[in-house]
Amino acid sequence: MAVGPVEYLVVTFPGGRFADVIAPVLVDAVASEAARILDLAFARRASGGALERLELREMDPQGLLAFEPPEGGRDGLPQITDLEVLERLPEGDSAALIVWEDLWSVPLTRAVQEAGGRLLAHERVPADGGDDVITLLERLAALRQQGALSEAEFAAQKTRILAD
Repeated sequence: MAVGPVEYLVVTFPGGRFADVIAPVLVDAVASEAARILDLAFARRASGGALERLELREMDPQGLLAFEPPEGGRDGLPQITDLEVLERLPEGDSAALIVWEDLWSVPLTRAVQEAGGRLLAHERVPADGGDDVITLLERLAALRQQGALSEAEFAAQKTRILAD
């Protein structure tokens, strides 16, 4: 069985804004078969500072998002309360860990393979479009090692990155 890329996000939001704003977007992604949710976990910074795990029904009391973890459950996935990125989550704010499989890319990958093509690179551009220079140089070096860039192309791109 072909599997699409698996990705995750950790998002924060004030209070319980998941059900009214975020859940409908996830419902649409699943309904359109663009994505399959593999894990969905919630936490809130309680008064007093403790990070507490929350259940889906606490964040989505109307049951907008019908989520059942796939067989195998949470095997190998991080616990939301163990994520270092949430250490500075403000008191009263909530967070969601969303892990999903990109289903839309499975037919595309098959078509590329059937056409005799191959995947040369797959990168995720940060939402803000920014990246630090070291990360950009590391990615550039990886592309050169994979043979996707010649030495001349590598040198030109490296010069451009360092000049910015």
